Amino acid sequence: MKKRLYRSSQDKQVGGVCGGLAEYLNLDPSLVRIATILLIFVAGTGFLAYLVAWFVVPLDSD
Repeated sequence: MKKRLYRSSQDKQVGGVCGGLAEYLNLDPSLVRIATILLIFVAGTGFLAYLVAWFVVPLDSD
């Protein structure tokens, strides 16, 4: 079975990107959210990556 990346409709705070990525990688969503926040503040690329993922990654059908 092929895994696909989707935005989460159940585990979301803003757009469901971190929740979907955590589900895809089998990680705790809190860890993915912390990593995203660190990327936003340290590298500045996290915000742009989150926005792109929000528009490109489809929402799951749950």
